[in-house]
Amino acid sequence: MKFNTAVTSSRRKNRARHFSSDSSSRRRLMSSTLDKTLREKYGCRSIPVCKDDEVKVMTGKLKGREGRVVTVYRKRFHILVERLNRLKSDNQTEAPVPVHPSNVMITKIRETGSRRAILDRRGKDSADMDRVD
Repeated sequence: MKFNTAVTSSRRKNRARHFSSDSSSRRRLMSSTLDKTLREKYGCRSIPVCKDDEVKVMTGKLKGREGRVVTVYRKRFHILVERLNRLKSDNQTEAPVPVHPSNVMITKIRETGSRRAILDRRGKDSADMDRVD
């Protein structure tokens, strides 16, 4: 049984909304999990990936590789990571390999003023939830 009748469960409509979403919505969709030490430090499980974050690839052919995020490409739902390249067919030039943010884990966060405020707010919310139990 469906609990919320205002939300559709149609695969077609959900995919349409996903791929036609605006940039601010895509930011939320392009979140990655945090390393265990960062989870304990900030009190949240995942945050949107930003440029200059250090990440580790968790799935796929590039599993285990680490690097700094060079580009967050919201239009195509992928990120480009430093030192994640593949050889092109001419066997001379290298091309960056796009990775979906759900396949990486953030190991080091680039803290800015606005990002610090977000982390503080989210950490405070999780601390409030712990006190309720």
